[in-house]
Amino acid sequence: MLKRLNQMKKEREDEQAKVVEKLEDVKQIEVKPGGRAEFSFNMKLLDPNSVIHVYKDGKSVAYGDEENSNPRLKKIGTQYVFSIKDPQPEDAGLYQVDVEEANILTTDFQVPDVKFVDKLKDTQAVESEDAVFQCVLSTPLNRITWSKQDEALEHGDKYEITVSEDKLTHTLRVKDCAMADNGAYYAIAGITSSSASLIVEDRGVQFVSGLSDTAANIGERAELTCKLSTDTSEGRWYKNGKLLTDGDGVRIIKDGACHRLIIDCCKKDDSAVYRFEAEGRKSEATLNIQDPPQIDSEALVNFTKPVIIKAGESAEWKLTFSGRDPINIQWYKDDDELSPGLNVKTETSASQSQLRLTKCQRKNSGEVKIKIKNEFGTIEATSRLIVLGYPGAPSAPKVISAFKECINLAWIPPCDTGGTKIVGYNLERNKKGTNYWSLVNQGGPITDTKFAVKDVFEGAAYEFRVSAINLSGAGDPSIPCDTVIARDPMKPPGRVTDLKLTSSNYTTFSLAWTKPRELKGVEDEAQGYYVEIRLIECLEWSRCNNVPITRTSYTVLGLKAMATYWVRVIATNYGGEGEPQGFDNYVIAMPPPVRPKFKDRNMKTFVVERSGNTVRLNINFEASPLPEIIWVKDGIPVAKHVTITNSDKGSQLLIPTSERSDSGVYTITVKNLVGQECFDVEIRVTDDPKPPGPVELEQNIPGTVTLSWCPSPDEKRDDRLHYMVSQRDSFKHTWRTVADNLFNNKFTVVNILPGWEYHFRVFAKNDMGLSTPSEPPVFETRKDKEKFIVNMPKKKNLDFQAAPAFIVPLKMRTPPQGYECHMSCAVKGDPAPRVTWYRNNISLNTDTNYHITNVCGVCSLLILRVKDNGEYKVVIENKLGSAECSMNLSVRE
Repeated sequence: MLKRLNQMKKEREDEQAKVVEKLEDVKQIEVKPGGRAEFSFNMKLLDPNSVIHVYKDGKSVAYGDEENSNPRLKKIGTQYVFSIKDPQPEDAGLYQVDVEEANILTTDFQVPDVKFVDKLKDTQAVESEDAVFQCVLSTPLNRITWSKQDEALEHGDKYEITVSEDKLTHTLRVKDCAMADNGAYYAIAGITSSSASLIVEDRGVQFVSGLSDTAANIGERAELTCKLSTDTSEGRWYKNGKLLTDGDGVRIIKDGACHRLIIDCCKKDDSAVYRFEAEGRKSEATLNIQDPPQIDSEALVNFTKPVIIKAGESAEWKLTFSGRDPINIQWYKDDDELSPGLNVKTETSASQSQLRLTKCQRKNSGEVKIKIKNEFGTIEATSRLIVLGYPGAPSAPKVISAFKECINLAWIPPCDTGGTKIVGYNLERNKKGTNYWSLVNQGGPITDTKFAVKDVFEGAAYEFRVSAINLSGAGDPSIPCDTVIARDPMKPPGRVTDLKLTSSNYTTFSLAWTKPRELKGVEDEAQGYYVEIRLIECLEWSRCNNVPITRTSYTVLGLKAMATYWVRVIATNYGGEGEPQGFDNYVIAMPPPVRPKFKDRNMKTFVVERSGNTVRLNINFEASPLPEIIWVKDGIPVAKHVTITNSDKGSQLLIPTSERSDSGVYTITVKNLVGQECFDVEIRVTDDPKPPGPVELEQNIPGTVTLSWCPSPDEKRDDRLHYMVSQRDSFKHTWRTVADNLFNNKFTVVNILPGWEYHFRVFAKNDMGLSTPSEPPVFETRKDKEKFIVNMPKKKNLDFQAAPAFIVPLKMRTPPQGYECHMSCAVKGDPAPRVTWYRNNISLNTDTNYHITNVCGVCSLLILRVKDNGEYKVVIENKLGSAECSMNLSVRE
């Protein structure tokens, strides 16, 4: 759609370009205040003789260009104005202007059916105020045309045009009226209009800026200023209601619209209320004459001079001032306010204040300040107190060089000179092992900050200290220098050898080395050692011992676990430090590498816990560096309710409240840089088994009875649940187990004697123990007693021989790895067949890892510990033939 509109616009512009050179300033049709409806446009034709057509609703409109023509098309230069005088409702329609065959513009003239219910009313306004015109229509309109004479008015900074919510009341606000706003204003709705006049009244002279309250000090210049709206007005000045002239100690100046009152030298009685009046307008202000504290310039120069005294003497300051009472005087010492006390005395009168400090000491030196304040202001003056005393201590002497006959020293002068120039120094020495300090410079003070001590004994150890001297005397001595031995300089030692790491852990490691060799004249004997370390990511070395150690071993403490360090050892003596000796590789703060291994050889691989109890597994291991520990259950991460607590020596798995779903094989993996180790623990969360269902008895073969029962409800969710059958007969009256580890729901009891009563019990059994028994009815075989008659039958040869066959075949088993597994089958045959068990076609009859039984045709195989998958096969054979049955054993990990 948009594309089509753009195409139509372009086609129209192309048509216009054939007849019109330029078209601009197109104004749509609207009703003017004079009652004419008109629209206009500026157009320059390519051919001045081109014919201009006007159409209304598609019909040609006859127009003229005379003054009284209606309608009329007037041409002024390049501007064309089409107008309709006194338009009527039938003049409404769509007007179109064409040049030759090209359309130039189209405008829609609508004439709504509307009247003015409330017309505009004449308005008066004072200059600079707002004027409001308002009208009410009979029909709602979104907007009407507001104009002044023939000029349309738009909403903006000068005019505010608003419409009520019901679109009936329309308002024009003329802002900040000026004399130029006088005139007639029109409201035009359709072809109906209403007009009213605005009359703006002149305000007369006004204050553009009035007087402002002013403050001035005595003796200073003060000025009051105001500005009128016109520069032709004259005015008068008043002081407390009294007319002022130039002869009253003031100057009155008129500079155009500005009027000024100037007092060149203010006096106390100039404080008053001043008023300026002009043509009935007035403005007032108050002039406040202030008298702040002031200090005479000569007295101030004397006060600011430093006061210099000796320690123990008194210092005094006096200062004269002036100002209006009340005046507050405060004295300060180094910005701390001074209060009268034992060593502080102050005296103050109306024009003078005095401070006296007694028994001054060196520490009292500093800035002394007086602050004078009243209601009009504050003034300050500052002086200094210099207390002369003994100088401070210089820096400790530094040994520049040492020989067997001379020791050269230097020092830095003290920061505190005692207030006067340093005239010299005293140098003292102490022979190591004594408490006596002797003066070195017996001939007088040392004037330089260096000195060569020659009165020394070869091989003796000395300490030196120095004190400064000023006009007050010698000050305190410095701290002693390091012990120095009077001997010729030594050569620094060489590198240590055989540097090795003897032990390490997560916070320390121990070093050992061999003393460097002594090469006469090149490398002298080592007298101590420094050990330095730095982290691998740092550039600066850190010295572990500030004082050289004499032994050739050292333990570095306070290391970060698993951090990587560079390590070096530096030999030193009085001649300086030798070259450092370090390791070729960095050292890690950790014990020697150890592959993870589990320490407890008797760790349980199978744990049974009652549902609801807490399961806790503690696994101890040894590994270095610190290993990463991972627990999984059946190959996936453990559940969120399982808590894992790790340490550097072990890990604990904790299940606070266990459920059957927590059963499974839990695997811990401990791995580090050296290797990894895994360990599996099967956790069986179970409960006391529920008993089997009802038991039925059936006798198919004399001398036997077959028990069958419904499975226990726990059989499906506990793959280790099995059954046990016990028997009690009427002869022994004691219970005995006749079958155990039954994984099916049927068992045949043999050796049943006629005439005896038999009681049976079937138990469900799991890792927690036995269930309550399920008991069938009493089984009894009666022996009927009757007359014994022997009828000798005819002899007949019977043959009961039969080839072997399977009555009950093997069933599929899926036991977990490491557990027992029981499998059985039932066979028949005459003569009794020989039974052979095979695994992957290898006979198991002689393998001690399997327990094989054959009772009355029931063949059983018990695998003591299941290892992996395989095919198990039973082969039965006699002289009449053979048969076989097999099954695949699938082991669960």
